[in-house]
Order: sequence, then C-alpha cells, then structure tokens
Amino acid sequence: MPVMPPRKRFGQHFLHDPAVIGRIVNAISPQQSDRVVEIGPGRGALTWPLLARAKHLDAIEIDRDLAQLLRKDPRAQAGLQVHTQDVLDLDFAALRGAGPKLRIVGNLPYNISTPLLFHLLTQRDSIADMHFMLQREVVERMAAPHGTREYGRLTIMVAAYAGVHHLFDVGPGAFVPAPRVWSAIVCLRPSSEPRFPLGSERSLRMVVSAAFSHRRKTLHNALKGLLEDQDMIACGIDPELRPQMIAPAGWGLLAARFGEKLPQ
Repeated sequence: MPVMPPRKRFGQHFLHDPAVIGRIVNAISPQQSDRVVEIGPGRGALTWPLLARAKHLDAIEIDRDLAQLLRKDPRAQAGLQVHTQDVLDLDFAALRGAGPKLRIVGNLPYNISTPLLFHLLTQRDSIADMHFMLQREVVERMAAPHGTREYGRLTIMVAAYAGVHHLFDVGPGAFVPAPRVWSAIVCLRPSSEPRFPLGSERSLRMVVSAAFSHRRKTLHNALKGLLEDQDMIACGIDPELRPQMIAPAGWGLLAARFGEKLPQ
C-alpha cells in the first residue's frame, strides 16, 4: 500500500509506536458488541487492532486520499465503514441510530481538539465513552483540580458533563512527524444530565468565561455586573476568592444564581 505523507493543513501526526498503540487499545478494551467510532484514523495504526477486537468500526476521515487507502485495504472487509467528512459536522445521534451508545476514539488534531470536545459533549446522549490522544497540556487542563494553575474554563465546562481520567502520557517520538509537544491519553465518560446543578449551560458559560478572563482578580471584581457579593455569599462562596479556587460544583451554584437574573 502507498504511504501518504502527513498534511499540515489537517494537523496530521501519525502514530507508529507499537508499544503505545497496544497500550491505547488495551485501555479502550473494545468488545465485539461495541459500536466503535474512530476519529482521524490516518494510516490505520489504531484502526486495524481496534477492528480486530470490535469486529465493526466506523472511521471518520476528512482526508479523501487516506480514506480511500483505508477502504482499499483488505482488512477493511472485516467490518470497516469509512466516512469521508469533517467530524465537526457529524451528527453522532444519526450515526448511532437505534444501536448501542457509541464508543469514540481518536488521535485528535491539536488544531480542532477543543471545539471537537464541545461538539461531542452536545451529543453526549449518544456516547458511552471517549478515549482521545490530545496535547498533554490540554489533558492537564481538563483534569486539573481547582486551586492549580491549569484549572480554568475548559476544566469546568467539561466537568459539568463528563468525568475525566488522565490515563498516561505519550512522547513525541511515537509519531511521524514528531510533534513539538508531549501528548496524553484521556478517557471521558459523559453524563446525559449535568453532573452538578448549574441552571443552564448558557449561564455557566457566561459566568465562567467572565471570571477566567480576569483570573488574577477576586470574584468581587471579576464578576462585577453579573453577580453581587450577596449572591456569591448566598451560594456559600467568598467573593474575595480568585476564580481558580472555586470547584466546578461551586461554579454551578453561581451559574444557577446568575441564571435567575437573566431575562426569560
């Protein structure tokens, strides 16, 4: 089979280390009854070992040349369905249909990782779990405990709808071409309902975005114009604290309070 060179416009870094591939597949542990969806299969480094265990796999690949190579590979006859499209436009509920919830996996391009995560979380009712290779910095932010430098908007918005587990790190040498940064494998387990009371996603997003745009300021100053000190105190939160000191559930309380003030 011809080897397609990586394309910068798609942010392609192809995984090639057999030990890392085996560790990822074991972490996912696909079963024959699973509905596995791989985002960005590239040259198929994860595709073929996943397909060998799951017996059926849907692959979403935007690069038409790579998609065609996957379709032509003899191993594809075992149960590979390749969809050539931008994953940000994909309706995962339609892909699931009446079948079991989807198990999403992928080595995500760094340039679309955050918008893709939020796109997937809006369709969490159709998703059982997600295992992704991401830039390590992004995974650290997703899994950060409150009170740390990495804790911020991404941590809270993901925590509202999914449990996050930082599984292990992957060095640049596992890829061709080698990226300039370390990567990490993360597992997300989404919940249909918010994992803590928050009023609405809109109110949470507005309050958190306002606060972390001024993370060096106290809540009294960062949330000026959105919430009064008495609102924060009613939520059991000290307005003199800085945003990173408030756990996700606390932001849910603040968002619910703010939501009560929004025009209906």
